[in-house]
Amino acid sequence: MRALLLSLFCLVSQPLWAGENELSAAVVTLQAPETVLIDVRSAEEFAAGALPGAEHIDYQEIGSQIAALVPDKDTPIVLYCRSGRRSGIAEQSLRELGYRNLINAGGYEELKAALESQD
Repeated sequence: MRALLLSLFCLVSQPLWAGENELSAAVVTLQAPETVLIDVRSAEEFAAGALPGAEHIDYQEIGSQIAALVPDKDTPIVLYCRSGRRSGIAEQSLRELGYRNLINAGGYEELKAALESQD
């Protein structure tokens, strides 16, 4: 377990946009029941289609709304948007607030395909 946490920490401390490693880490992390999946796209994008179980918080509002959804700053959080840019911005905002277990999974379509390939 310690090795897994260390590996995840190394992955999430990389650049803001999600690559293949972050996507893989997101898929693994989402298997844990305590993980919170957050879609940081616009309300319109979220309404047009979102991943099952995803909570919606616009990336510009995540700093003011995250504590109500995830009060424990050690809770695993997986973020996604359309391309990875907004989820990267949201990740940085959460890090500045002291959240430690974050993964930028990148784009919706890529994460959706990765999760579907696990079924």
